[in-house]
Order: sequence, then structure tokens, then C-alpha cells
Amino acid sequence: MARRSKRNNPEQLRKKLITLLQEFELKLLEDDLREQVTGLVPANHILRDLGSSLINDDDANSARDRILAYLRKHPERIILGDELMVVAGISEYARRIRELRVQLGWPLLSGKMLTDIADDESDSSGLHSMFKKVPPDSYYLVKDTQDRDAAFRWNAANSIRKSDASVKHKILEYLRSNIGKPVTGEELKYLAKDRSEWARRVRELRTEDGWPVATKTSGRPELPIGIYILEEDRQAPEHDRKIPDPIRVSALERDSHNCKHCNWSHDIKNPSDPRSFLELHHIKHHADGGENTLSNLVTLCNVCHDDVHRGNITPEALLSLIA
Repeated sequence: MARRSKRNNPEQLRKKLITLLQEFELKLLEDDLREQVTGLVPANHILRDLGSSLINDDDANSARDRILAYLRKHPERIILGDELMVVAGISEYARRIRELRVQLGWPLLSGKMLTDIADDESDSSGLHSMFKKVPPDSYYLVKDTQDRDAAFRWNAANSIRKSDASVKHKILEYLRSNIGKPVTGEELKYLAKDRSEWARRVRELRTEDGWPVATKTSGRPELPIGIYILEEDRQAPEHDRKIPDPIRVSALERDSHNCKHCNWSHDIKNPSDPRSFLELHHIKHHADGGENTLSNLVTLCNVCHDDVHRGNITPEALLSLIA
């Protein structure tokens, strides 16, 4: 059975480690490899004890608790796996991270996940430069909030993952089973059996198929990095699809992420209000030759957007909103 690290006073452990290493100098002078190796075992144990003793929280007695305590002290920062190995006091720290994510619902992203996100973002988003060269063996706590429904979602994801459907179909099925709920990129990547194409498929669902999948860089700047929300179980009208993300973001920013007709925004979202998300509308329909340009796009809430398509709001009125 693997030895568990023992927490103690860090200064006492430091002194004990120094003494052991000083004594080890004599073993280096001996021509006995096994004596040298066994002489380092106590030092290795003390080094692990020292690392785990750096977390002085009273309730951080297990490796998993210490990893969580360390991550919570540094949310929204890249944390190297070696750092977590030190405070965990064990080599199997990666398994504890998975437990935190899957069983306990902490929104943890891996370095590989951040790189996938960066690869699928334009340079203008800022995420590309932030995460392009993040080490795979690193971790990022999206926010210091536990998601208690995560275990249920991971079980559902496991069932969907086993189907023979395409990656995009699996992701859409999962998003549609969690409408309005934030899910992490790690969940979507798992559905794709860890293939990096998952991020591209999410973008296709939004820009080509018209599903209102919101992210930090595509309409919901208040969302944490690596969080995805299917805002409603419907596709945008065909002529309102295929707006490039940079144009989409520019239009939303120009309109201050508010509906230009009724001034609704996510900041005032209310469960009893039928307005639940923002969409971009082509003033001159795309099917009629309308282009994906700022001068032809206007931000509308889902209710006002429906009103436009019922003919209750004229193109002239929409043009006046962005004049």
C-alpha cells in the first residue's frame, strides 16, 4: 500500500530533510547502489510531507482536499501539474483532479482543453494568445463555485458518448438535454472521446446550424472561459446563420450586448420573462443578398426577433436603431 503523506510543521520538516541530505553525502562515497537508493527513501517521504504541509487549512487532510484548496487560492490562473503534485503529496494527483471535476462538480479545465479552445478562436479574441502554448499537464479553475449537478451530467454524457452518432450530434444532444445550463468544455470533449475536433463542432453548431450556443467570446462576455450554454432549444432562421464570429462579436459589442429594440440584456434576465437570449438579425435577409456586415446586423432579444419575423417591426425601423 502506498504511503500517505503526513502533515507536520513545515520548518521542522525542512530541517529534518536537510539533515538527511547532509548524511546522504557519506553514502555517495560508498560503492553500494542499494544503500544509496534506500538512503533517499526517507528524504523522499519527508519532501512529500513538506509539500502537503504547505496547505495549512484544517479540513485539507486528503490529497484531493489539498489540491482543491490550492486551486481555490488561485482561480482563473494556469496551475502546473507539478505544483499540484507537491501539495497533494502523491504522484496520482491527476485522478484526484478528475474526482473533483466529475464527482464534485468543480469546473476544472486541463491545459489540453485550453489549447483546444485557443486553436478554435481568432487572434482577436485574446484567448488564442493566452492559451496557445499552455502546457498539457496544467489546470485552470474556471470559477470558485461548485456545480452540484455536474455528477448527474457526467453520467448522462457517458451514455451519449457510447452511441454511434457523430461528434457534432452527440454534442448537440447533450446541449439540448441541458438547455440554459452552463456546461464545461471538458464535458463536451469527453463526448467527443477526447478528440480535439469538439471545439470546431461546437462552433459549427452555432455559426452554420444556427443553434444559440453562447460562450464568452460569442455573445456572453460575462461567462467564464470554457463554459458553453445552449440558450434555447431552437435554431435561428436559416438566413440569420453563418455569421462569422468576429463580426458577431463586433455587432454585439457595438450594441452593448443589449436588444436594440427593447434594451433587454442578460443582466436583467428573469425566469418569468420570455426574453432569454440575444440574437443577431440580418436587416436585409441573407437569402435576399444581405451581407454579414455591421451595417446589416442588429442585436435583438429572442422576443423582438420573433416580432421582426412576424412583420411587426420593419427593416426601416431596425436601420434607425443602429444609425
